[in-house]
Amino acid sequence: MNTIKLKFYGNTKIIAHRGLSGLHVENTVSAFKAAGKASYFGIETDVHVTLDGKFIVFHDDTTKRLSPINVNVEKTNYAVLRMIPVKLHRMPNLKEYIECCKEYGKVAVLELKNPMKKEHLANIIREIESAGYLDSTVFISFSAQNLIFIREIKPDQNVQFLTDQFNSNVLQLLLENRFDLDINYTALSSEIIGKCHDNGIKVNCWTVNEPADAERLIDYGVDYITTNIIE
Repeated sequence: MNTIKLKFYGNTKIIAHRGLSGLHVENTVSAFKAAGKASYFGIETDVHVTLDGKFIVFHDDTTKRLSPINVNVEKTNYAVLRMIPVKLHRMPNLKEYIECCKEYGKVAVLELKNPMKKEHLANIIREIESAGYLDSTVFISFSAQNLIFIREIKPDQNVQFLTDQFNSNVLQLLLENRFDLDINYTALSSEIIGKCHDNGIKVNCWTVNEPADAERLIDYGVDYITTNIIE
């Protein structure tokens, strides 16, 4: 199986969802490296705060979908999580993910999973900054408070609010906090993208895996498409 290449991309940039997860085990170093070797603009992943306050890369709240060992990620210590098999891989840490993005020159699109303490977000920022990659990192989250904390720590940091719907309340939130939008593609229309662009808001969308959907969104003028398989 290969990635799907479109005939036309316009100005839309393509982001690899959980690495090149259409061909590799999601959110693993191999998935990140595969995305790095391809033509993607960015690589998206998910970060949790472990029980002992460290940072691990995994999507779900529990490990049961990808591992024979089932634990709650945020209620487990980092060292234990690193030993748990994830389909013959292990969970990367934040440093390994950033190193992959930096090695291949890809924008890091980092989802902050679940509400986090401001001190944890400050430590995430500090770790990425120490790697010299904060300017090439976009923070995304379903938690508006996470992004507000990011704004307080780094006022000009690129952030995108994750949502599965668009309405006047979402638009007000974006405008008041200078957030960009990262939305379920099924909720998008050309009118919504136009309204966002009129207000200086960039639009990312997830998770687009069918060429016809991607081409329609590109025609609408969406800024970013997050995908498992389209390159």
